Amino acid sequence: MELTLLGTGAAAGLPRPDCPCAACSAAIGSHARAATALLVDGALLLDLTPGAAFAAARAGHSLSGVRQVLLSHPHQGPAIEVPAGVPQPGRVPDGRELALLTGHRVRAVALDAPGTGYAVTGPDGQRLLYLPPGGAPAGLEEPAETYDMVLADVVGRPDALAKLRAVGAAGPTTDVVAVHLDHDVPPGPELVRRLAAAGARAVPDGTTLVVGAYEDVPDVPRRTLVLGGARSGKSVEAERRLESFPDVLYVATGGSRGGDGEWAARVRAHRERRPGSWRTVETCDLVPLLKEDGPPLLVDCLSLWLTDAMDLAGAWDDAEWADGGERTLRARVRELTEAVRAARRTVVAVSNEVGSGIVPATASGRRYRDELGRLNAAFADECEQVVLVVAGQAVVLRG
Repeated sequence: MELTLLGTGAAAGLPRPDCPCAACSAAIGSHARAATALLVDGALLLDLTPGAAFAAARAGHSLSGVRQVLLSHPHQGPAIEVPAGVPQPGRVPDGRELALLTGHRVRAVALDAPGTGYAVTGPDGQRLLYLPPGGAPAGLEEPAETYDMVLADVVGRPDALAKLRAVGAAGPTTDVVAVHLDHDVPPGPELVRRLAAAGARAVPDGTTLVVGAYEDVPDVPRRTLVLGGARSGKSVEAERRLESFPDVLYVATGGSRGGDGEWAARVRAHRERRPGSWRTVETCDLVPLLKEDGPPLLVDCLSLWLTDAMDLAGAWDDAEWADGGERTLRARVRELTEAVRAARRTVVAVSNEVGSGIVPATASGRRYRDELGRLNAAFADECEQVVLVVAGQAVVLRG
């Protein structure tokens, strides 16, 4: 089954008309995107958008062979002139299946938001799923047959991909292509980086893909360290990396700090922006979790883990530090990094980068700064990807 993406952008296109934002300003050339529309084997058109006939011609195709036009968006949208010879657009009721004379079968997928998703099975059995912007499948049953390709709003609804992965509808060999792309993420390398972390990719308008060809599926890093200063956006970056995966275990190493209202507000803000399907555990005992098989693990953060480890080692007292405390801490750090090296589950860890600021005024502060630098370096050595977040911008240091 051959699929041509006549457009891959949001309904208003990219750049948006008259939008002065930085993302729209950079959306030129191959980064410019028309509203999303898909041409399947020249016979099925999913979403009719302005300029579809010209887009098809630029991609070396014609709409003259289209036998069915289906709409997915939650509303009919602006009036669109239907090109001569092209059938009037329609919509399949949720759960119903439409059989085309070309041998394609199209089933309407119910969503948790207005709109219609379409599961298309080709004459040779390849399967693709197309979801409209802002929608995720509703009522999925496990186990599900795996799609060869999924086209969805990966940036706006990463949880849709998580739901598909939870029931096996999207697997390791599923080619996940991001569509309905808007100005939420700067085009170019930043978009590529964010999508790759979710196991997805974007392609330029006019690209023709073969459903069932898996060679371009991005490899998701198994172990990632996200570094950054205070309020740099490092936790948001770490959480974003796992939003498209189900059953994430969030490990909070900071504790509750009873009576500290400001700390409670920080914890609450973190919890509210996490997906509801994630589980949370508060512990600094990371080694057993790293040794277990299971869903992805998000550790936030190593800085507070180190504080706990230094407390237990008596690292704040010079005499205790000299009388075995340093050896105890080194052993705990070594045990942690060895567990990361052997970990089979996906791990994303957050840590502070404190070595670039003012030298602490106290000996204990300098000791903490030095030990955190050593911990970050040792942990990074065991990670496929290391990212530094500065002013909300992620700079890839490795991977």
